Amino acid sequence: MNLGPPFDPSDRRMGPSDDDPFANFARTGKLSTGSTPPTPPPGEGMRFDPPPAPPRRRIRWGRWFVRVTGVFTVLLVIAIIWLAVTAPLSRSLKPPTPPSITLLANDGRTPIARRGAVIGDPVDVRTLPEHIPQAFLAIEDRRFYSHWGVSPRGIARAMWNNARAGGMREGGSTITQQLAKNAFLSSDRTFGRKARELMISFWLEAWLTKDEILSRYLSNAYFGDNVYGLSAAAKHYFSKRPEQLSVAQAALLAGLVKAPSRLAPTINLSGARARQKLVVGAMVESGFLTKAEAADVGPARLNVEKTRELPSGTYFADWVLPQARDRAGEIASELTVTTTLDQRMQRAAERAIRRAGLREAQAALVAMRPDGTVVAMVGGKDYAKSPFNRAVQAKRQPGSTFKLFVYLAALRSGMTPESTVEDRPVTIGEWSPKNSDGRYAGEISLARAFAKSSNVAAARLTKDVGVSNVIRAARDLGVISPIANEASIALGTSSMSLLELTSAYAAIAAGEYPVRARGLSEEEEPGFIDRWRGRRTQIDEKTLEGMRELLSRSIASGTGTQAALSITGFGKTGTTQDSRDALFVGYAQGLVAGVWVGNDDNSPNPGLQGGGIPARIWRDFMIEALGVSAPPPPVVEEPEDPIANMIEGFEEPTGPVYMDEGAPPAAELEGLGLNVRLGRDGSFAVGPSDRRRDAPPPRRDERRAPEDEDFFGPR
Repeated sequence: MNLGPPFDPSDRRMGPSDDDPFANFARTGKLSTGSTPPTPPPGEGMRFDPPPAPPRRRIRWGRWFVRVTGVFTVLLVIAIIWLAVTAPLSRSLKPPTPPSITLLANDGRTPIARRGAVIGDPVDVRTLPEHIPQAFLAIEDRRFYSHWGVSPRGIARAMWNNARAGGMREGGSTITQQLAKNAFLSSDRTFGRKARELMISFWLEAWLTKDEILSRYLSNAYFGDNVYGLSAAAKHYFSKRPEQLSVAQAALLAGLVKAPSRLAPTINLSGARARQKLVVGAMVESGFLTKAEAADVGPARLNVEKTRELPSGTYFADWVLPQARDRAGEIASELTVTTTLDQRMQRAAERAIRRAGLREAQAALVAMRPDGTVVAMVGGKDYAKSPFNRAVQAKRQPGSTFKLFVYLAALRSGMTPESTVEDRPVTIGEWSPKNSDGRYAGEISLARAFAKSSNVAAARLTKDVGVSNVIRAARDLGVISPIANEASIALGTSSMSLLELTSAYAAIAAGEYPVRARGLSEEEEPGFIDRWRGRRTQIDEKTLEGMRELLSRSIASGTGTQAALSITGFGKTGTTQDSRDALFVGYAQGLVAGVWVGNDDNSPNPGLQGGGIPARIWRDFMIEALGVSAPPPPVVEEPEDPIANMIEGFEEPTGPVYMDEGAPPAAELEGLGLNVRLGRDGSFAVGPSDRRRDAPPPRRDERRAPEDEDFFGPR
């Protein structure tokens, strides 16, 4: 079936529309409505007028105002949220420097170190005499109570002076702007920082009263000598409270704000007083003082508070300060924290190190109670020359002091101090340890092996009880440093800090483990998880007694005899390969101490042994810290006098003594022409020899003693 072409060009023509009046006009001359179009006037052709122009749209100013207002409101809300997050008002109450912390000794009264600035308590201008805020307003911002945070006149003046100088040299800031800069921004003199300063100034003016802004400004201003705040400055320079400041003193302090480091009166009194005169003149110009009153203002007299200059850092302070900051949290003023340091014991530790006579070698000492409270810490010979804390930061091999864990594992396995171990050369895998003195005693008791610090015995015990059990013993006693899983750890090849090692020995002194070293007097209340993880375990009584017996024998008759005291002591020596490190760790009468001696570059120290200098440092410290004495020197028994014994052996006669001239003497000694005779009654006589000079000497065989006699007579 043929349907024709699928598309005909005529189909593109639009058909007539009922709505178009001109659709049939060209064919019929009539409109589709049936009417005839009007006839134009004579002489004029048919004309079509253009459609009228659309009316002009009127600008609706009200709508644009609403839009602009909406955008401004949105931006304002965003700015407020940004300021609330990045610049909360509470920051204007905080000091512009890190908060100051003063560390006190364990008596809670004696300061031992201060870290940070001296920051005074906040002040309220409404409670101050009017001349004090007036001095600051006169020199810093005379129109403070009339402007809205920014002084256009001051900004224009600063811009003109900066343009002439060719850079940023003057700020022209109001007191509000200075508070914004001190509390929220850096001191960079850039246009970007200045723009942020203006925005924060408007923010402060909108939310704080003028008195509140001025009070916060005076509480945060820097007055030199590391002193922040009006109350701290008044106390530091004049030993007064802010309310007691005179006009002269207030003017001097107000003049310091411009350049406090350069004008601090303790180092530049003439400059500070010259600035004081300028402030007094500004007070006259501002109407705060009359000329007569200004004439009566003399130079301010200093009365600097006499305080002992505290060190900003010591070995102990550096160690305990992070704990103090964590405990305090976010602070905004000076804080005092009581520590566990005992000043008497600290001085004893420092003297013991100085008396050791060390040359190039360094030394460290840490002392604590069995519960872990650190009472003394020396991290080196001189903190000023080297603040590196060798008692805490240095990780060194403990040497034979690590044998504490080896023998603890052995006692846990059921052995006793009387159990025996072979003190003979041994090879474990490819490792063949040797005793430091090269001598071996065969089968000996654990007590003797520990006292003589036998290396081969410790290696055998580690092999017998298992390396894992030795590591477990160390972990139980609080060692957290990495420990190699190999038998050589028996000789102390895994490094740890002296503080860590001393804490492990403190566990033996306490009879429970682990012992955590701490430097703050008050322990923070632990949470449930910390309480569960930090719970202490009692050491088995039999194991504890055995371990203490081993430690006491080491001092009494072993390698630690130079650490002996007049009281019972417990400890162990330690010396690493090539005498690179020497240690002694022990305790007595509730005080645990560890001593390390060595070189910072880990170089050898020929002749250095743990039983030498470290043991003597430990002994000297303990004697002074505990108030005990060194043991009395051993009693040396005099050798017996054989002649005295012979005389004492004679029986005293009970009757009268008769001298028989014919009786032979008890003893006779001839020579040099004399004859000494000892009678049987104890008397003796000296006379000329009876031997004639011409008598021949006895033959050689006659001078020999008979075979059944020795030198002193018959056997």
